[in-house]
Amino acid sequence: MNDLNDRNTEIFGTLGPSCARADLMEQMFLEGMSGMRLNMSHSGLKESEPLIHSFHQAAQRAGVQPQLLIDMQGPEIRIGDMPSPLQLKESEEMEFVREEEDLSDRCAVPVAGRVLCAFETGDHVLLDDGRMELVITSVKPRVTADVLRGGILQKKKSLKIIDKSIQAPVITKQDRENIRLAKDYGVTALMQPFVTNGEQLAQVGRTLRDNHMEHVRIFAKIENRAGIRNIKTILPYADMVVIARGDLGNDMPLWKLPAAQQELSQMCVQEGKPFLVVTQLLASMVHNPYPTRAEVSDIFHAILDGAAAVMVTNETAVGDYPLEVIRYLKKTAEEAETVRRNKM
Repeated sequence: MNDLNDRNTEIFGTLGPSCARADLMEQMFLEGMSGMRLNMSHSGLKESEPLIHSFHQAAQRAGVQPQLLIDMQGPEIRIGDMPSPLQLKESEEMEFVREEEDLSDRCAVPVAGRVLCAFETGDHVLLDDGRMELVITSVKPRVTADVLRGGILQKKKSLKIIDKSIQAPVITKQDRENIRLAKDYGVTALMQPFVTNGEQLAQVGRTLRDNHMEHVRIFAKIENRAGIRNIKTILPYADMVVIARGDLGNDMPLWKLPAAQQELSQMCVQEGKPFLVVTQLLASMVHNPYPTRAEVSDIFHAILDGAAAVMVTNETAVGDYPLEVIRYLKKTAEEAETVRRNKM
């Protein structure tokens, strides 16, 4: 436990268009950033090569050995590709279709066949980490839904049917290809989504070993109540537990999320397992140069509770102030570390 308290908090950003320049990422490293996450849900390592090159160039200039985390597709359910973003307006009807169908002249949301077959009348469907919500109104002859909470839906965004589980492969074809290429791109850690039992991580570990990537850390993302229930079977296979509050907050009433985070934090501390906290740490800074008091307090208490790492996503990937985000994240972490050490 003292080892966990003594270490410096790892600070992770997320790669994206807002921080694509090597000179900007160099400044972010100099502000205390340990590394960055690359989301593999929308593209592969080959497609991200220019961004990864800038990342490594920036780290070299800053004199940092960087951590590159790839966030795998895994068993997370997502909508398919669309020719353009889709505006979902409240009280309007929309349609779900198989992702193989031609959408060039249709306003519909494409999904995999297994998802289409899982829909039942009355199901509530969350899209894009819960930003949009729909209710299924019919499944024959077409799957239609009414929009309860609207927004602009982009391709490949997450989909969740409330209180329903849809089976999906632990490691997708694209995941296997990215693991095969991981060494060439300097990947140091793999983030496995929606981990619900230890065997899933064991499978990930075997795949890494098959590709001579034993040195890559495995980050287990806990994103639903099943993951919390089975956390003791997960911990032996994880190098880091990720308390992923986005989807975790979609799987329970939001007011229960802080208690779930606390439960996971305490379990990890008791077992001596490092954990990372992510999702909306500095969400207001996507468009503002400074955070709210609540956000700073959230980060401070996550680290005081024992977090070994904290991570931002949209704040650096698409936000307006990626450098300022890392600065606030690092400074707040340092304050929490000081208090934590003084309590020892």
